[in-house]
Amino acid sequence: MLFEERSRRALKCKSWLSDKHLSFDYAASPCSSAQDVDYIFGATMNYLPNESRYTSMRYNRSGRSGLKLPAVSLGLWHNFGGVDTFSNSRAMVLRAFDLGITHLDLANNYGPPPGSAEETFGQIIEKDLRPFRDELIISSKAGYTMWDGPYGDWGSRKYLVSSLDQSLKRMGLEYVDIFYHHRPDPETPLEETMQALDYIVRSGRTLYVGISNYPAEKAREAAKILRQLGTPCLIHQPSYSMFNRWVEDGLLATLKEEGVGCIAFSPLAQGLLTDKYLGGNIPEGSRASKAHGFLKPVNITDEKLDKVRQLNELAQSREQTLAQMALAWVLRHEVMTSVLIGASKVEQIEDAVGTLNHLDFTSSELEQIEAILNR
Repeated sequence: MLFEERSRRALKCKSWLSDKHLSFDYAASPCSSAQDVDYIFGATMNYLPNESRYTSMRYNRSGRSGLKLPAVSLGLWHNFGGVDTFSNSRAMVLRAFDLGITHLDLANNYGPPPGSAEETFGQIIEKDLRPFRDELIISSKAGYTMWDGPYGDWGSRKYLVSSLDQSLKRMGLEYVDIFYHHRPDPETPLEETMQALDYIVRSGRTLYVGISNYPAEKAREAAKILRQLGTPCLIHQPSYSMFNRWVEDGLLATLKEEGVGCIAFSPLAQGLLTDKYLGGNIPEGSRASKAHGFLKPVNITDEKLDKVRQLNELAQSREQTLAQMALAWVLRHEVMTSVLIGASKVEQIEDAVGTLNHLDFTSSELEQIEAILNR
């Protein structure tokens, strides 16, 4: 009874805290003591997720499969490595789950150093999320360089199977929900790579398979092979944003025809499509400020910043942040299952989920966006 009473009390406390009451005295709150707060966030007992986490999130079916993914998913590409602060990484994952983000995306080489993001996530699973494993869609990938020698890269059966075994060990999991081939291999026969994905499903290491960074015709061929093998391609993960529109040249149409879902990574152009760089400066801690970041200062040109400022004005007229408008713009496609966001702090995840409050565009707004991007 004492445990049940404390659980009920802690849930009331957590609901109150989630309403942004960050500065408070315990006497004026449902939180009767500091121990209640510790209980909520797992310092002394297990993490308790938000009971209403599924009420506000939108879930979209991936292609013609039976699987639905949240419209906003969390990627652990940056800010979850061994060089990052564990408490912040953990806070972001738990807040994402509290907001209904059930899909968490990783890869073998995420860090830095490579593999450390999966290790960090494994700690969060063990500490907080193990009881909720069946409520999560966890993905990993292999296809980029992971270890030295001829078997630690690209798309051979040897590499893909060995890499996933290593990933499962790092995360402390028996299986992942989705396993991707991370990029096309120009030398390994596509049949071998797809047969490896089929084997990985049949061996129980993953439930579904997908591909990433495949051009349209290669994606069509991969989907055909997998379908013939009896393991349909669930989803494709390409990069896509207002500043990176290559998928519009055939890939999205191909995925629709093949019944394959789509989840876009870097939908905010590595943070460029946020208010972070509006002032023309590079904030400390931003991706552009980090030596291991993919967004380099040289990419933040005056021309792009001018477009970002104009897009920001349009977003404000829609009563959205720039990031929210950019995510909604990616989600406007029928085939788009989810947008895969990165984050460096909890507030960015909360802002991204706020996108779902305004997904529609008028024809005039879409025309304005096109005019800005084509200048």
